[in-house]
Amino acid sequence: MKLNGKIVLVTGASSGIGAATALAFAAEGARLLLAARRASKLAEVASRTLERGAASVHSIDLDVRHHHAVQTAIDDLPPEWAEIDVLINNAGLSRGLEKLYTGKTEDWDEMIDTNVKGLLYVSRAVIPGMVVRGRGHIVNLGSTAGDLPYPNGAVYCGSKAAVHAINDGLRQDLLGTPVRVTSVDPGTVETDFSLVRFRGDAGRAAKVYQGLTPLSAEDVADAIVWAVSRPDHVNIARITLTSVHQANSLLFHRES
Repeated sequence: MKLNGKIVLVTGASSGIGAATALAFAAEGARLLLAARRASKLAEVASRTLERGAASVHSIDLDVRHHHAVQTAIDDLPPEWAEIDVLINNAGLSRGLEKLYTGKTEDWDEMIDTNVKGLLYVSRAVIPGMVVRGRGHIVNLGSTAGDLPYPNGAVYCGSKAAVHAINDGLRQDLLGTPVRVTSVDPGTVETDFSLVRFRGDAGRAAKVYQGLTPLSAEDVADAIVWAVSRPDHVNIARITLTSVHQANSLLFHRES
């Protein structure tokens, strides 16, 4: 009942962790603001959240990389959707798996613009209202990659290390307000993440999960809802979760 009727904004809500998180909050009776670039897939998720129990849903066609578009989308929300209680900064991606000195600069731009700048743009647009209203919770999707870089992933890992620093700095900036800040940092999760990284190469993406049981998007969504549903005076600073087949971003146990 704690989340019933709360307005929850989820970015990158059209698939993967974002979609699973939307469905998990729907089951708690939340009101959902769903944002993503792929409007048709977002519409499918919105329909499923209503079936799952969402009090209501409002969808936004949004690319978080564009500052003006983000600010306009938040400023132009209907009055009944304007008072956002929970922000899930989930939009993010990885492109390529190459050595830094052979990497594609366009891939770097896409990762940094989405994973770092997009998170900042949405946060800047939403958090001032939380401070004024005296309530709110921001959940930033980090990664075990932000703790320990792995070969050929320096820029993606760097973007997630930036999320950790921004998350912790934001919590300090909000000290003295009731607004809470949490980083949820999963290890390997079986979603379209690897398919996006390898630009649709399904065979290469499948090898990422070969021989192990990864996390599911629902596992991560469960952790997010748990953190948000703690008592108002409790701030879960950071959650790191992996499957039992993963120790960190470098060390895996794969069954033969």
